[in-house]
Order: sequence, then C-alpha cells, then structure tokens
Amino acid sequence: MKAIESIPDRKLLLFKSCMVGQEYPGVETATRYVFDKLGVDYYINDEQSCCTGIGHYTDIFEGLTTTAIAARNFAVARKCGYPNITCLCSTCYAINKEACELLNNNAEVRDKVNSIFKEKGFDDLIYEKDDMNPRTNFYHAVEVILSKVGKIQEEKKFDFSGVKTAAHHACHYYKVKYLDVVGSPENPQLIDTIAEACGASPLRWYEDRTLTCGMGFSQLHVNKNTSLQVTKAKLDSLQRAGVELMIHMCPNCHIQYDRYQPVVEKEFGVKYEMVHMNIAQFVALSMGADPYKVCGFQTHSVPLEGFLEKTGVI
Repeated sequence: MKAIESIPDRKLLLFKSCMVGQEYPGVETATRYVFDKLGVDYYINDEQSCCTGIGHYTDIFEGLTTTAIAARNFAVARKCGYPNITCLCSTCYAINKEACELLNNNAEVRDKVNSIFKEKGFDDLIYEKDDMNPRTNFYHAVEVILSKVGKIQEEKKFDFSGVKTAAHHACHYYKVKYLDVVGSPENPQLIDTIAEACGASPLRWYEDRTLTCGMGFSQLHVNKNTSLQVTKAKLDSLQRAGVELMIHMCPNCHIQYDRYQPVVEKEFGVKYEMVHMNIAQFVALSMGADPYKVCGFQTHSVPLEGFLEKTGVI
C-alpha cells in the first residue's frame, strides 16, 4: 500500500483531463486554488495531450497507440522538470500507470513505440527503460490533498460542521492498481478524511459503498438500462442513509451521478435529496473559494444553490 508520507508536494505536473475540462472545469480551477493555498509546487504544460482513456476503454484506441501517447506525455513531464504526474481523473491515473508498467516491462512494446518516434524524427521522445516509475511518479490529486489535511484545517475559512457526506472513490483508482491505494483498497478513506478536515461528518461506511458508479464507459451507451439501475442502487443507498452531499474524485463518476441523477429520477419515478461535488471543489469552498468563479457549480446538472444556502456559503 502507498504511504501518505510518500506523496510529494513538489515537481508535480498537473495532468489536464479532457472530461474535467469538458464537463466540470471548476474541478481544475478548484484544484489549482487548493494547491496554491497549500503551497504545492505544480505546473501545467500545454504540450500535454489526452491520455486516450475513453477511447481505450471503449476499444476505439488499441493499446499501442495509447502507450505511445503516454510515452510522449512522460517525455513532456520530464523535459519541463515536473516528472510527478498528478491526475485530476482516475482514468488518466490508471492509464498512465499501466502504460508506464508496460513500457518498463515489455521491451517489444518499448522498442515499437521508440521506432515510431524515430521514424517521425521525434528523438526527444524516446523512452528508456525506467525513465518513469509507475509507483513513484504517478499520483492522484486527491492523494496530494490528503497529504495536506493538517494545513487544510489551518487554512479553512468555512466550517462544514454537521454536513453528512459520503464518498465515492472511483474504480480506476482503487480497483485497477489495487496495491497502490493509500490505505485499505477494500475500504479507502481518502475523501472521507479530507471532508472531515473541512468539518463535515462523513459516513465512513454505507450499503453499496464499493459499488461502481455504473458508467462503465461503453456500458452507459450499449447497456444504458443496466447502467442506470446500478447508479440507482447507489443513489438509493445514499438516500436511505440520509446523505446530503456525495463527493467524488473522478469526472466520469461525477458525470454518472450528477448528469444522470435527474435521468434516473425521471425514468424510475424517484426523487433524491443529495447534491454532488468533486473533493477539490469541497476543499476550495472551505478555504473561501467563490462557488461559481472558482468551483464552477453553474456547470452542474443537480443545482447546488439549496445546499449552499442551507450551509451558509451563499
């Protein structure tokens, strides 16, 4: 298991996510706000490209292309001097770690990727074995935030005392790389611990806590009814537990719960009382960030105004 003490706060390349940028840009601005407040040394490089995660997991992008693109992004990180890739999206996290392992452990794949670079004249992208370490050069942004819980308590301007929260930790964080999770992979507590530092009352365990969000990438489109039934099961569990705020760490999960909660309500004739945020948005709020200019709540499908008024944020 990964020790929280090993999480770096320096030389972090904040890996931009296409799903965050497209669906919830406030997650990125909130993360940058939090990192700035916590004194985290990070950099955003516009040369970085998409990880191809959606195409990869829906069988549009085959593995070699995904690995070659990852190798290029690794070169971008190394060249700018920020080799610790820190992801806003759990799919980016999983894709990059998997590609790094493949490049290090499979000489045939590594040689093929490098031959493509050489053929195109991109010698500066050549990947040598162990240029990156899958366990020490890749982190999720939530891990970085978790490593700063003490500073969060010092810096918070607003206390969410008594707010009943529940966490969804994302399959591509705690299931894909099972042994790299901070804490217990059977019951990760990263989001809960951070939320508690903001004064919230996290529900540390609830029925269906480890159930997937239901998206499954292609499953949402090819088996939509089954996908939404899984989402409904999770939302029903949260409703029974009296959860006010569900907190996420992945834009795909965020999409499934926030964008599709109204769809589930309409298709199944139910009504839910909870709202949704990314953990970075929640921390940023507690540190005094503007709900709209920084956190971008105007892009959410489930309105947050009632929650923000009830808690005294607005």
